[in-house]
Amino acid sequence: MPDFNLDDLKKTWQEQEVRPKYGNSDILEMLNHKSRNYVKYILWISVIEFLFFTGLSVFYIFKSEETNSFISAIEKLGVQKTPGLQHEFAQLYNILKAVSFLITGFFVVKFYQNYRRINLEANLKKFILQIIVFRRTVNHFILANILLLILFTGILTVFIFRTLSVQNITLGQPTLVGFLTGIGIATLGSVGLIWLYYRIVYGIIMKKLGRNLSQLKDIENSTDGE
Repeated sequence: MPDFNLDDLKKTWQEQEVRPKYGNSDILEMLNHKSRNYVKYILWISVIEFLFFTGLSVFYIFKSEETNSFISAIEKLGVQKTPGLQHEFAQLYNILKAVSFLITGFFVVKFYQNYRRINLEANLKKFILQIIVFRRTVNHFILANILLLILFTGILTVFIFRTLSVQNITLGQPTLVGFLTGIGIATLGSVGLIWLYYRIVYGIIMKKLGRNLSQLKDIENSTDGE
C-alpha cells in the first residue's frame, strides 16, 4: 500500500484547473429569462390595476356614491344641491374617469408591446435597449398617474369655485384658508400614497430588473473586449 503524502495531495489539488461553474452564455440565458419574467410581472400588475379600478368605477357609477359624496362635501361650504349641479358634476366625473382609463389603457398596451419586443429579441444589445425603454415607460406611467391626480384635483377645485360663484356664495377668510389648506394636504397625501404604492409594488421588481440590466451590460462589455 503506497504511503499517504499530504503535501503531494495539496500540490495536486492546487495544480488542478479551476473551471467556472457557468459560462457567459449560461448566465446570459438566465438573465434574459429573469428579465422577461420581471417585465411580465409588471404587465400583469398593470392589467390587474386597470381591471380593478374599471370595475370599481362601474360599481360606483351605478350606485352614484362618489357623486353624492362629492356633492355632500361641497354642501358644507353652503352650496345648494340642485339637479343641474348633480348633472354637471356627473358629466365632469365621467370625463375625468374616461381620461384616466384611456391613459391607463394606453400604458397597459405599451407594456404589452414592450414585453413582446423583449420576449422576441435575441440580440444582446437590442435586448438591453428594450429593457431600458421598458424602464422608461414604467417611470412615465408612474409620473402620469401623479400628474393626473394633481390635474384632476385642480379641475375639481376650479369646479367648486365656479359653483360657488354661480350660486353667489362667498367664503369667509378662515373657511377659504381652511378649504385650500385641506385640498393641499389631501393632494400631497394622495401623491405620497401613490408614490409609496408604486415604490413598493413596482420598485421591487424594477430594482431586480436594474440589477439584471447591469449584469447584461457587463457581459456585453466583456464580449466586446474579447
